[in-house]
Amino acid sequence: MLEHEYLKLLADETRLSCTLLIFQQKKMCVCELTEALQLSQPKISRHLALLRQSGVLTTERKGQWVYYQLAIDLPLWFCDLLQQLITSDALSKSYHLDTTKLNSANVCCD
Repeated sequence: MLEHEYLKLLADETRLSCTLLIFQQKKMCVCELTEALQLSQPKISRHLALLRQSGVLTTERKGQWVYYQLAIDLPLWFCDLLQQLITSDALSKSYHLDTTKLNSANVCCD
């Protein structure tokens, strides 16, 4: 995938939030993301499918749950960008709000 295609994927707020949370948490299922982002399951699933189809995410099934994680063959610059976005002032408020919701949630797949 070309560099600008990665950036296009992150231009959507939902995809960016999902990607950042998955990057930080290593693996997440849809129910965790719906709790953290306070969005509907179909909306989260649609964005995760796009990220998976583009090669940014991979899936792993554990019982009835499907966990999403970053693909291992992503360019180093992309992972560096995600780390910088997590620590940047520009996204710190929304990212920390998402992680706070995630940490306080009782999700079904735990």
